[in-house]
Amino acid sequence: QFWRNTEDGDVGRFMRLFTDLPLDEIARYEALGGAEINEAKIILANEATSLAHGTMAAANAAETARKTFSEGGTGDSLPMIAIAREKLTEGVPLLDLLMEAGLCASKSEARRLIRGGGGRVNDVAVEDEARIVGPDDLDADGAIKLSAGRKRHALVRLA
Repeated sequence: QFWRNTEDGDVGRFMRLFTDLPLDEIARYEALGGAEINEAKIILANEATSLAHGTMAAANAAETARKTFSEGGTGDSLPMIAIAREKLTEGVPLLDLLMEAGLCASKSEARRLIRGGGGRVNDVAVEDEARIVGPDDLDADGAIKLSAGRKRHALVRLA
């Protein structure tokens, strides 16, 4: 996600610093504008991740990004927290899950996120700050996707 969130104006500079791409190819990417610059960000992400972590890690990250952002799904490489079935059956305040997943630093931040329309459970915006997450929120894969805005996501799975 980090490289995909790069400012448009930094893409070329980061490509020169963090990839082995030829300079003429980087120049072509720098000339892109609008929605096309996102393709350059994907290439930056894949190349930089491949150099730092290897081609398998880059492929896994690319697949997770594709599932999460293009398909609206739940990539396996998203940050994940485990919760006991008993605890989920009792119901867990969404504010607590957002904090535990690292999507919010405090309950106040989680409340502001929800008030601003950025808190989501399984890609559905949450309007109630007192929202309780329970077993009915589990998807077919046994996961609950939490989102803070459009770019930060985490999964809750049963322990």
